[in-house]
Amino acid sequence: MPLFQLTKGFAGPYPWEKQYFENSTVPNDETVSIDDALSWVLYPKHRWVYNKMLICETQGLAHGPHSTTPDRYPVFSKPIYNMNGMGTGSRVIANEKEYVKAIEPGYFWMPLFEGRHVSTDVALEKGTPRWWQHSTAVPGEQGTFDYFMVHREGDAELEEYLTGWITQHLQGFSGVINVETIGRRIIECHLRMTSQWVDLNGEGWLDAVANLHVHGVWRFENSPKRDGFSVALFGEHGKRWSIDREAAQALLPAEDVTSIQVTFDDSVAPDDHYMPEGGFRLAVINCWDLEAGKRMRETLRSMFVAEEPAATKKSSSLANGNGHIAKVQSEVVMSNGVHLQIGGMVDRS
Repeated sequence: MPLFQLTKGFAGPYPWEKQYFENSTVPNDETVSIDDALSWVLYPKHRWVYNKMLICETQGLAHGPHSTTPDRYPVFSKPIYNMNGMGTGSRVIANEKEYVKAIEPGYFWMPLFEGRHVSTDVALEKGTPRWWQHSTAVPGEQGTFDYFMVHREGDAELEEYLTGWITQHLQGFSGVINVETIGRRIIECHLRMTSQWVDLNGEGWLDAVANLHVHGVWRFENSPKRDGFSVALFGEHGKRWSIDREAAQALLPAEDVTSIQVTFDDSVAPDDHYMPEGGFRLAVINCWDLEAGKRMRETLRSMFVAEEPAATKKSSSLANGNGHIAKVQSEVVMSNGVHLQIGGMVDRS
């Protein structure tokens, strides 16, 4: 996980995301953070939201640090703080025997929710919601995802619940936040946008975000009128992958495809990337048409080259922050009641 520095403008994009911010500026040389660790520094009044026990407490949800006794099982266990994302260190605990074995410092338990897992970006003007965007993931295998659907339709019930919580607990905050919910209950809150599909938000959206952060006023009328998609390509673990990046970008423009991200750093060993068990994420394709995105995925798949398997380091989790393969489990439960393991769905969602 890279460590970002506070800089002027949009601070904290991954190298493959910089394409979205190259032509956008922030007035008065101020900073707009798109990274949780930078947001912690920039917003001391509101950074308490990164304490997940406080997210539970403000909703009246049962919770407690490890070594306190849950009143029922199963429960969900995860770090109290986690600035790295990817669901690092999270797991379902089925019973007291499992719980006793799992106890470790810095972790807590909370309810295991059922229902729709939604990632929501909200533009707040002095603590009042002015713009909403909801997205949901279609899972792949072992913590991977097939694609995200970025919805243009609202969710009135979810927005009503979030508005009540936001107006009570984020008074005065101006900027874009991201909130993750399951069954219309908040599991995480981030003081930054989702940066994976900025190009699907509409022309002028980043300028509106910059104006909001600097002047506290939201002005944006160009929300797209159709759904968008963010399609992932995963490869096998234990290989060193490469691609001609210029050739990949030369695939654009392409009908209904807005961007291609090659989502790893060639200078970093494969084992030192944060990835789910089910695969090493190679690329993300943002698009307006799902089939167009999937066709582009197959084209990219044919362009990637894998060297002979590299020596990989074994790790049971990323709880220690040392990198390697992330064995993670998210609270995702699809609407049909099927429990799914989803980790690393999106870098910052």
